[in-house]
Amino acid sequence: MPAARFFVSGRVQGVYFRASTREQARALGLQGSARNLDDGRVEVIASGPAEALETLAQWLADGPPAARVDQVLREEWSAAVGEGFSVG
Repeated sequence: MPAARFFVSGRVQGVYFRASTREQARALGLQGSARNLDDGRVEVIASGPAEALETLAQWLADGPPAARVDQVLREEWSAAVGEGFSVG
């Protein structure tokens, strides 16, 4: 399965971003995780069908209503991704 890591910057912490990402990822059948980084960004790692990853990438560009996304960086991910979708 393809996998990707996303770094999302803007007003993305304290606005329900990680939990909303988990809801979107689960609805798309993706595995992975979302966590806050010390620099204010959110890191999202996701694995699943390429179309679902692209849909998640598009959603991350907007995020939940209270968020303000300034930038989404995407890179390929080759490490194992666990079962389910966790928030850390």
